[in-house]
Amino acid sequence: MMEKNAKIYVAGHRGMVGSAIVRELERQGYTNIITRTHSQLDLCRQEAVEKFFKEEKPDYVFLAAAKVGGIVANQDALADFMYDNMILEMNVIHAAWKNGCKKLEFLGSSCIYPRMAPQPMKESCLLTGELEKTNEAYALAKISGLKYCEFLNRQYGTDYISVMPTNLYGPNDNYHPTHSHVLPALIRRFHEAKEQNLPAVTCWGDGSPLREFLYVDDLANLCVFLMNNYSGNETVNAGTGKELTIKELTELVAKVIGYTGEILWDTEKPNGTPRKLLDVSKSAALGWHYQTELEDGIRLAYQDFLSNPMRAER
Repeated sequence: MMEKNAKIYVAGHRGMVGSAIVRELERQGYTNIITRTHSQLDLCRQEAVEKFFKEEKPDYVFLAAAKVGGIVANQDALADFMYDNMILEMNVIHAAWKNGCKKLEFLGSSCIYPRMAPQPMKESCLLTGELEKTNEAYALAKISGLKYCEFLNRQYGTDYISVMPTNLYGPNDNYHPTHSHVLPALIRRFHEAKEQNLPAVTCWGDGSPLREFLYVDDLANLCVFLMNNYSGNETVNAGTGKELTIKELTELVAKVIGYTGEILWDTEKPNGTPRKLLDVSKSAALGWHYQTELEDGIRLAYQDFLSNPMRAER
C-alpha cells in the first residue's frame, strides 16, 4: 500500500488522465504529490528526466503522459506518435528503475489489442494478431512500454504494473475539432450545431461500430486501487464491460446537449475498428467496479466543456 505521505510523481498531470489521478490521490488523502509541466520537464529529453529522478527520488510513479489523438491525428503523424511516446515512456520507466522507485504504473490504451481480437478482449490476447492500421504507431509504442515494465519485473524483480483503459472521457478532455476522440468531438459538434440552429449534423462513418466508454474519474479510482492492490506482469483492462453503437452514442450526446436537428452519416469516412470491448473480469475479480453511467458522465463532461476556457482556441 502507498503510504499517505509517500512521494508520488504523476507524469502528465495536465492531461485528462493525469489530472484525474491527481484529483483521486488528493481525495484519498495523499499529501506528497509531485508534478512537472512540459516546460519544466520535457519527458522526451533523457538527460532532463534522469536529473529529475535523481533529485526528486519519487517512491511511486503514475505514468499518464502521452502524445494522443483521434483517427485523423494518428494517420497524419505516424512517426511523431511512435517516437514521442516510445521515448518518453522509456525515459521515465528507466529513470524510475535506476532511482529505486518502489512501484510504477504505466497507462496504456485498448488500441494495443489486435484489430480482430475475440470480443470481449482479454488481457491475454495481446500480440496474438495484427494491429489496427490507423493507430499502429501509437499501439506499438504502448506495447513497448508495457513490455519494458514486464521485462524489468522479470530481470530485476521490480513491481511495475500496467493498465489498459478503454475509450475515456471527462474533465480536461481535448475538444479540438479534428484532433479529438469521438465523444468530445461529438459534444463540441452538437453544442455548436445547437448554438447555430443547424438543421442537421453529419457524422463520420455509418454509426455501426461498437464502443465502450469509461469516465476518467472512474479510471483514476482504479489506477490508485491497482497501485495498492495489484502486482503482476500482465496488464489490467480498465472499462465498464458495456458497449453501444456510435449511432446510439451520437443520439445520447444530442439528447444531453438538447440538440433536436437531424443526424446524417457520411459513409465515405472511415469507421475504424468494428468492435472494441474489453473483458473486465480481471479488475472485477480484484474487487473493482466502475461507478459512472454513460449518460451521467456525458452530462458531467458537457458541463466541463462549457466551462473549458481552451475550447474556443483548440
